[in-house]
Amino acid sequence: MARHLTLVPAPGRSEDAVLSDVEPAVRACLAGTAPLAVLPAGAPAAVEAAHAVLRPDEPLEDGADLVVVTSGSTGTGRGVLLPASALTASATATHDRLGGPGSWLLALPASAIAGLQVLCRGVVAGHRPTVLGEDERLADAVERMPAGRRYTALVPTQLRRYLDAEPVALSAFDAVLVGGAATDPALLDRARDAGVAVATTYGMTETAGGCVYDGVPLDGVRVRVADGVEIAGPTLALGYRLDPEGTAVAFADGWFRTRDAGSIDHEGRLTVHGRLDDVLISGGVNVAPQAVEAALREHADVADAVVFGRPDEEWGQRVVAAVVPAPGAQPALADLRPWVTDRLGAPAAPKELHLIAAVPTLHTGKPDRRGVAEGLR
Repeated sequence: MARHLTLVPAPGRSEDAVLSDVEPAVRACLAGTAPLAVLPAGAPAAVEAAHAVLRPDEPLEDGADLVVVTSGSTGTGRGVLLPASALTASATATHDRLGGPGSWLLALPASAIAGLQVLCRGVVAGHRPTVLGEDERLADAVERMPAGRRYTALVPTQLRRYLDAEPVALSAFDAVLVGGAATDPALLDRARDAGVAVATTYGMTETAGGCVYDGVPLDGVRVRVADGVEIAGPTLALGYRLDPEGTAVAFADGWFRTRDAGSIDHEGRLTVHGRLDDVLISGGVNVAPQAVEAALREHADVADAVVFGRPDEEWGQRVVAAVVPAPGAQPALADLRPWVTDRLGAPAAPKELHLIAAVPTLHTGKPDRRGVAEGLR
């Protein structure tokens, strides 16, 4: 008998809606009784685009229990087919790595894999989630959580904001998982100096979320570097919704090809250097936008940054930076270029600078690098 998706609208930051609509749907999904997809919140165009990817009228592929629409940060989003076994394996391995099951604070969108995995972990641990309200203080949300081990997951921008505003509340968690985008080493050092038990996570929707913690794969997960970082193990997705050709390319021979550049040291620890597709070639030299962004954020005049490339007749591609000024500051290209040059070399120094009010994000919480580039044309 054909199975079809149950579509649930994203509830935003409403605890009542999460507990009444999304969390029970996740519970049924993990039990294998009701295949699920959570629609993104926001503009009708985003919901329409998700519908186009999900195609709920079409029968669902065998074995899939959850379909998650990727952010489309490098193009059109895709529907990733995840079995309940992959979600449960990820949640169990996460608790094993962190020191045991606990209660979770949901501070991320429930339509993306990072937020959905918070809900899955809660189901596996037997704890209903606490939801951080839209304008709620982090400390107030922590006070509402049950006693015992407490966990949350954030993107780097959230970690930075809460370190600025509520570092004591952050230190109340037994673990703060940070993923979704490259995390600056300086930010991690600052968090750990403040007593925050932060752990970096690497993974994607196709691996049921983070599957490498602080460079070390979760139990059962295997990682190698061939044509970029490749991942195998029990947390892998089945493939892409209604895209057998794309599935065959990305998931060949039981390994998922991430298209991320990376390296593995002699202790087996993975370091990810950024997207292979994102690398800029300026003057014949490879430049990783994430590394330039990290260097810019270390400058006293810069609160946040996004870096991308534009065609250049002389250099092939020129490095373009869009930065959020620190309070009271006015960043200047003449100051930022030597700053980046000293840290990464001259080819990485921006040749064009734009000042923006904030870095926009995708529904996953990741920086919308493509959106910034298109908005500054």
